[in-house]
Amino acid sequence: MADASLLNRLLDVIEHDIVPKTAEGVASGNKLFGAAILRKSDRSLVIAETNNETENPLWHGEVHCLKRFYEMPKAERVDTEDAIFLATHEPCSLCLSAITWTGFDNFYYLFSHEDSRDSFAIPHDLKILKEVFTLEPGGYNAENAYWKSFGLRRLARELEAHDREHIERRIASIAALYDDLSATYQSGKADNDIPLS
Repeated sequence: MADASLLNRLLDVIEHDIVPKTAEGVASGNKLFGAAILRKSDRSLVIAETNNETENPLWHGEVHCLKRFYEMPKAERVDTEDAIFLATHEPCSLCLSAITWTGFDNFYYLFSHEDSRDSFAIPHDLKILKEVFTLEPGGYNAENAYWKSFGLRRLARELEAHDREHIERRIASIAALYDDLSATYQSGKADNDIPLS
């Protein structure tokens, strides 16, 4: 059974910690992907970040978050096996690899690869999975020897009716914020030099 308090906490982090950074990033020409790392023990935030591809096309939201995480003093970091990795969007192949190489045993995400393609007009994740790895949407192993992945929308559907309705309203509200961020990004992307914009 899904945990409503965990879902609420992860949505809090997206709404209050990732979205403000993402709004700044999008205003600078970056995509709308972000990520955060939380402690499993108390769900406190370690770090939240957003996409920074205008600086380096490898700084996807998840990879940039990991970069900034490893720039923190070691004493302020948490061991990755004791952490929750949260991505706003289902990680692409680059980000899946980065999460794996850094030792996380989990990740959670709000928007799927299909959402990135269909709702946000950013189809590259699925195109790369298909062209490079010959995988159809959903074709990677979402539970494997390294980690388990969890889609927040799927977890919300497992909740009791009252909790499910509350979480689904929150998700709809956050999705509206991302619709606005997407419109801003799409209107200005011709001005950036991100290779896959």
